[in-house]
Amino acid sequence: MGNKIFIGGSLIIILLTIGCTTTKKINKAISTKPNSSLVAQKNAADSIRIIKDAYTEFRKHEINFSTFNAKIKVESSGKNGKNPDITAVVKIIKDSAIWISLSATFLNVEVFRVLITKDSVFLINKQEKEIQLRSLDYLQEVTEIPFDYKTVENLIVGNPIFVSDSISSYKTFENYIAISTIDKFFKNLLTLSSDNKLMLHSKMDDVDAARSRTAQIAYGDYQNYNGFLFSTYREIDVAEKNKLNVKLNYKQYDFNKEVSMGFNLPKNYKRK
Repeated sequence: MGNKIFIGGSLIIILLTIGCTTTKKINKAISTKPNSSLVAQKNAADSIRIIKDAYTEFRKHEINFSTFNAKIKVESSGKNGKNPDITAVVKIIKDSAIWISLSATFLNVEVFRVLITKDSVFLINKQEKEIQLRSLDYLQEVTEIPFDYKTVENLIVGNPIFVSDSISSYKTFENYIAISTIDKFFKNLLTLSSDNKLMLHSKMDDVDAARSRTAQIAYGDYQNYNGFLFSTYREIDVAEKNKLNVKLNYKQYDFNKEVSMGFNLPKNYKRK
């Protein structure tokens, strides 16, 4: 199993929201008329107000935390088919460090240990007895997404990523609200539940027309944790030159509890 599969799988958090069928219905409903279904209803003041209120309510679901700890089942597949399942243990000290231990599920043996700081990525490859030190740009290389440290934190805890407060278009459906925003990297089509404005799906398309980079994230199985809702089941698809699909199921998780991050670099390991 290569480094990219393990690292990419541990960073990309996702699973089919409310089942495959529901996700496909959402996508179909939004994409039926790609050029007209999201035309902004500029002449309808009430509709504009409703959408702005929905977006504000959606933003209120963002999780504010100091620490995070989770155990995640990771399934992934790429151009060569399905990869072996991974068990990931993730610890975060907000705005400081992300610690990840990756184990081959069928062996229950740790294979990689990763430490991400605001400017660096440390990787211990226990299979090859190697240590790697990379800049934070390494995350972009292995995922083909323009990650910075804050984006990685938000992705892991389930907060929206690459979302702008400037709404370019929107559309209401019976059970869903579709809102389109754009930032310097992606056009992001968000699908929100109409009742509580939870994020169900995020479809990102590169603003650079010369690239074919797209990513889709589906969110589901929300659980109430001390007053806020946390998505425990997600799926992401990333496509550009290579395709990657990752599914994550959060088996255990805690917020705002004490965490420890052991990360000793073995002296007998090779440096790369």
